[in-house]
This record gives sequence, C-alpha cells and structure tokens, in this order.
Amino acid sequence: MKVLITTVPFGEKDHLPTDLLEEAGLDFTINPLGKKLTEDELAEMVTEFDAIIAGTEPITDKVLSRAENLKIISRVGIGLDSVDLISAEKRGIKVSYTPDAPSPAVAELTIGLMLSLLRSVQVSNMNMHNGDWHRYFGKRLAECTVGIIGIGRIGTGVLSLLSGFKCRQILVNDKRTDLNLDQYPNVEYKTKPEIYESSDVISLHLPLTAETYNMIQTVQIRSMKPDAVVINTSRGGIINEDSLYQEMMGGHLGGAAIDVFENEPYSGPLREIDRCLLTAHMGSMSVDCRTSMEIEATKEVIRFSKGQKLTGLVPEEEYLVQKESF
Repeated sequence: MKVLITTVPFGEKDHLPTDLLEEAGLDFTINPLGKKLTEDELAEMVTEFDAIIAGTEPITDKVLSRAENLKIISRVGIGLDSVDLISAEKRGIKVSYTPDAPSPAVAELTIGLMLSLLRSVQVSNMNMHNGDWHRYFGKRLAECTVGIIGIGRIGTGVLSLLSGFKCRQILVNDKRTDLNLDQYPNVEYKTKPEIYESSDVISLHLPLTAETYNMIQTVQIRSMKPDAVVINTSRGGIINEDSLYQEMMGGHLGGAAIDVFENEPYSGPLREIDRCLLTAHMGSMSVDCRTSMEIEATKEVIRFSKGQKLTGLVPEEEYLVQKESF
C-alpha cells in the first residue's frame, strides 16, 4: 500500500506514527508542500495512493475522482465537513476518524480563551509590547453566565472544566434535548436565542452542516450583550466572519476568540481588531492529543492493510447528516 499523509505537522513531536508505518512495511509520503493543501493541489497528488492519513484539507468529489487507487481515508481529528462522505461511499472508500483524541485539548484551549478575553490578556500583551502600560478591568467566570452551544465530546469537556470556576449560571443547547445535566450545578437547557441574549460568554462546539453554516450573523450578534464575548473553536463558517467584523468595528461585543476560519490560513480583516483574539486552528495541538490522533489514524490504516477490523469507522449518522446538508 502507498499512503499519503496530507496533514502537517505529522510525527513531529513523537515519531511513533511514522515508525509504525515503517514496521508495517507501508510506503508513505508526507505532504511535500508542508501546508494545508488546496483542492487542486490534493487532486494532483492523490492519483497513485491507496490510503490517505488526512487533516482538514478538502477531500471533495473532484479529489476522489482522481484517486483511482484510494481505498481508505483515515482522518486525524473529528471534523468531517472537509470529507465528501457520500462521494467516498459511492466509490467504496472507507472513512475513519479519531473523535475522542482531540477533545481534551480543544476544551482546555476554550477555557484559556475565555479567561484571556474576560481579562483582556491579549490586548494588554499587545499594549505592553508597544510600550503602553494600561490596566484593564475584567470579569471572573464566577460572575458570568456562560452559554455553550453543542454538548458533544468537546462541549461536555468544557462544561466539566467550568464546574471548578463556579459560574453564576451555565446555559446549554444541543439538537438533543434529552441531555443528562444533573451532575453539573447551575446548568439549564435553553434555546439558542435565549443563550445569545442572556450570556456573558458564548462558546460554540458544533459540526459544520447546512444547518450551522452562517448560524451566527448580524441579527444574532446584535442580540448579544454589548460586552459579551464569543468563542469558536469548532468549525469555520459557523460565525459569519464579515458580520462579526462589522459589528465589532461598530463597538459591539467585548471580544471574540476565533480558532477556526472558513478559509485557512486566515488573512481577513478580523486581524485589525485588537479585542478579537485569533489563533491558527490549534485547538487539538497539545503534544499528547495531537500524538494520540496521529497514532490512532495510523493504526487504522495499518489495520486496513492487514485486512483487520477497523475500529474508527465514521458512523452512519454522519453520512445521513451530509445527505441532508450541502
């Protein structure tokens, strides 16, 4: 088998994933461009490979139509909006992912972003580097009502971490309404509009689907408190970036933290706003979580090469979501 590793970095902090591929006798190539591949770049690259260990690059119908030998896509991570599951299914290509491994790192980064925004840490840091000494008033999480939209693996992780901060109240929303939240104090299920209107902190933990694309636009942002802060560590495209820019330039919102963007690498106008904290899609980039993701995705390809049972296959409901979406 020939394996294309499109995600970078790969095996940088721990060489075990590449060691495993070598021990299994698999011929592998790590993304020669060293960056997130475009659709056209990937389409040119995939023609001879039997397996892809993938990141967030677009694995579209166009790409898959060029991948005549491809038999398995093993996704490093949890998001599946970049993989055309329906096209893969039609071609008999297996798709696996590693949904559990990145969750702790993303949840912890989310908490860090909350604290940074509430205390203007990133703004003070920029000021200090420019020689400006200014002390900002802020809020503690214990003073805040926190809204969490999406109570899956990561949203639940954020909820668990917040329990130690004794937030005034935590409001949650998910498409599932049968959530068992009894173990968490001061937690209530609310509609999305209620969360927008009532929360001091709003954190998004959703997949990108037709339902969630541009879910937060001008109307939703204007319904938020003037000093609310918004965090997106889930998927780019859920918050409309142009709407966010216009509203923040007009003085609305106390801050925003965005780790994911509709087009990456991001080079848009949100960079002009000091109170908009931008990070380079690094939610899962703790050494332990990133390594676990890489190892799990690699082992799945090795299992496939040996004809063994796959353990990380994408469940049928994810295919149904795409069939109902774009």
